[in-house]
Amino acid sequence: MLENNVLTLPDLDNIYLAADRLRGIAVHTPLQENLNLSDRYGANIFLKREDLQVVRSYKIRGAYNKMAALPKEALAKGVVCASAGNHAQGLAYACRKMGVKGIIFMPTTTPAQKVKQVRMFGKEFVEVELIGDTYDDAYNAAMAYVDTHDSTFVHPFDDVLVMEGQGTVGLEIFKDSNFKIDYLLMAIGGGGLASGVSTVFKQLSPKTKLIGVEPLGSPSMKVSMDEGRVVPLAHIDKFVDGAAVKRVGDTTFEVCRQNLDRVILVPEGKVCTTILQLYNEEAIVAEPAGALSIAALDFIKDEIKGKNVVCLVGGGNNDITRTEEIKERSLLYEGLKHYFIIRFPQRAGAFRDFLNVLGPTDDITRFEYAKKTNRDVGPAVVGIELKHRDDFGPLIERMQAQNIVFEYLNDQPDIFQFLI
Repeated sequence: MLENNVLTLPDLDNIYLAADRLRGIAVHTPLQENLNLSDRYGANIFLKREDLQVVRSYKIRGAYNKMAALPKEALAKGVVCASAGNHAQGLAYACRKMGVKGIIFMPTTTPAQKVKQVRMFGKEFVEVELIGDTYDDAYNAAMAYVDTHDSTFVHPFDDVLVMEGQGTVGLEIFKDSNFKIDYLLMAIGGGGLASGVSTVFKQLSPKTKLIGVEPLGSPSMKVSMDEGRVVPLAHIDKFVDGAAVKRVGDTTFEVCRQNLDRVILVPEGKVCTTILQLYNEEAIVAEPAGALSIAALDFIKDEIKGKNVVCLVGGGNNDITRTEEIKERSLLYEGLKHYFIIRFPQRAGAFRDFLNVLGPTDDITRFEYAKKTNRDVGPAVVGIELKHRDDFGPLIERMQAQNIVFEYLNDQPDIFQFLI
């Protein structure tokens, strides 16, 4: 945030003030040791459970702190935001608690469940405007509304008051840990959470290694830090929606550049595997962005052995309709799901011959075939799920030995995206 051409950064004293404002509003979420993860990595792994927050994410902290710091005259004119996710829910709840009118602009593509949640948290104090197909459309509409109504726009991350509100997560972690924290991992979207939390730890626990985590398909902070300036990305993978932004904030970039030790990129498929493990092993429902910090542990497993590690689970607003996509991405990443175009000879018994090349635990999960007239072969799209990653090589060898004519699709993204 610029004031008199000087960049204003989050301040520890103001984060303590934010904690006072949030008392009775935001839940002091638990810092829990996780035995399964600790055993897996040979370290002491603790989870900061912001998925248990009142709006199931940390976003209430920044939104409320921003609004609580506004003068009454500004609040009387209402607040505005553009969001398709957790920020909208945080602002809606803050509006309800403060009795302030809020207008929330969301893309028309936002799932109905999320729109319903925003309205539930905001009750009669919030109006939802669905407009455009993208976040940018909603953002532009929000800014036009601000200009004509003189309302206050509450930015999801690039606002010092928002960052200081998110920083209260760091105060809680520091207060609840009766041990030295060697590593602290947190997801980065626009950088508001990482900016606030890192401000706390740089002053209260300067030897803690602070690691930001981004999705591989949306590395906006990593690219910017490598380039030494804010770099907008032309295209991103939006799957990890809570951490997928094309451009980080000017202020958040500066804070993260100064405070973070490094940024790790995690493939979206690994995030999906982590989501499923958390649900099946821990009964934790984590959204993709909420699972990022835990997914990153695999990429630093050698250096964290015997260390005290905190992973910040930022949210648990996962849409159940995404379950099949999550499972599919996980299987692909783990090397357990493979797709082929197989050209079957147009004769009886051709499919039976193909079945003979499958291993005892190989499973056909997709088969699309249409018999063609006046042709020697008929192509089919075939999906095969394996029990173990190492079963893939022998499968290919058997297909080649039996002269099965095939084309492998997993490593052909231009074709693959249209089929899967």
